[in-house]
Amino acid sequence: MIIDGQAIVHLASRLTLALLIVSVALVFIRLVRGPQSADRVVSLDLITVMIVAFLGAYAVHEQDTSFLDVAIAYALIAFLGTVALARYLLRSRSRPEDRSAMGREE
Repeated sequence: MIIDGQAIVHLASRLTLALLIVSVALVFIRLVRGPQSADRVVSLDLITVMIVAFLGAYAVHEQDTSFLDVAIAYALIAFLGTVALARYLLRSRSRPEDRSAMGREE
């Protein structure tokens, strides 16, 4: 029995999509459970990376490159969101005397 290249790519892309869905579900559990806000930020960032990977695998599965454009745009927006959330957490954890020493008076 000879399997052609398209069948292998189709099977591999379906397996990849299934594994990514399971991975997103497991990371979502970590996002909900925490225990710290840093764990939640890392979980959220990992979910966005997995969504980008899912879009890439789906583009291969469907043989449609328009999903890759969506993946690139989503990755850029997700990166900016992660940086903004990390800066917010950094500021919320700093004490008022630390802010005044850095020149950030409120």
